[in-house]
Formats: sequence, structure tokens, C-alpha cells
Amino acid sequence: MADRARTRRLHIFDLDGTLIRGSAAPVEISRQLGLLEEIGELERDMIARRIGPPEYAVRVHALWSDLTDAHVAAAFEAAPWLEGIREVWREIREGGDYCAVISLSPSFFVERLLGWGAHSAHGSRFPELPFSRPVDPSGILSAAAKVKIADELCAEFGLGLDACVAYGDSMSDAEIFTVVPTTVAMNADHHLSGLATYAYTGGDLREAYELVRFRG
Repeated sequence: MADRARTRRLHIFDLDGTLIRGSAAPVEISRQLGLLEEIGELERDMIARRIGPPEYAVRVHALWSDLTDAHVAAAFEAAPWLEGIREVWREIREGGDYCAVISLSPSFFVERLLGWGAHSAHGSRFPELPFSRPVDPSGILSAAAKVKIADELCAEFGLGLDACVAYGDSMSDAEIFTVVPTTVAMNADHHLSGLATYAYTGGDLREAYELVRFRG
């Protein structure tokens, strides 16, 4: 029988548009504050690359001046999550593999996924709630930062990038899709699907996981 230690894998999940289908953490947080129109404008500017992650974060921080932990908890609870996330992560853990979330969204939202079974969860660093300090741009993640964090996680778990599986939905995942051998485009457009090993359209992470479950 093959040595299980040599076949361990790290499954790396994006959040916005991937685990949360058709939405994003900032959108769901803004929904709780009644600021959907305002966040929609920022999202469009970001997608069109009129602004980058640091400027987006600064503007979101200003938009969320009244944000509290209660708003974040409500947004997390109400978000349109894929089905089967906890079940997939439980199976990954029980099989001796690892699962992590790396997202450009605020860490105070992303880190709540540790309670669902993720080994690690990384997001952009915002000041503690309620906000009393400005955003530090150095703590805001980018597409390149996802690769750097993946490298750090591999070192922590004793793996190489060649033992990773990445799941994402947008061009912010393109860089990590180019450095790991197995990738799943989740409800993505053709730009990312063209870079992926597999493409999945649907609402259940268990179905997407089946594409890679016994491979690699």
C-alpha cells in the first residue's frame, strides 16, 4: 500500500464567488447595513480594475463606519453558501489532508470559517471592530499574496505546491491556478475556466470535490 504521507494534499479555497455563490463577503456585510448600492459601485470599479485591493479596502472601511460584530455575524449566517462545505472539509481532515481559505475579503469574516473545519483561514487585515483606526494597506491581500500564503501553508504542513488543489471563480485566482497542478473553476466564466483542470457549475461543494477526490 502506498505511504499515505506521500499523498497528502492541501485544498485551497477562495471565498467570494466560490464558497459564497453569486455574492461576496463585502456585499453580504453591506446588505446588513443597507448599503447594497454603494458596495455595488465599488465592486464594479474593482472588477473593471479602476481601483485595486488597497483602494477598495480604504473605501469599504469608510463605507462601514457603523459596522459591528453583530452585523458581521448576521452577514455570515445569511450568506448564500454552497451546500456541503462542512461535510467536504470533514472528509478532507479525516483523510489526512488539509483545507484552507485564502480570500481578499476581511479576515474578521474569513476566519469564521475555522469553526466549520478549515485548518487555516486568511483574509485582508482590517482594524478591530468597531473601527477606530484607518486601514493599513500593507495588510490588504492581493492575487499575488494568495500564492505567498499558499507557499507558507505548504511549509507549515510539510508539503509542496505540487500537492495543492485550488478552487476559485475569478481572475483574482488566476495566479494561484498557474502554480498548482490541480484546479477547479467554481461557477466561473471562461477566463478562469480556461486555466482550470476542472470546471464546476452548481451549488454543492460535495459535487465539485468529487472531481478531484481520488485524483492527485
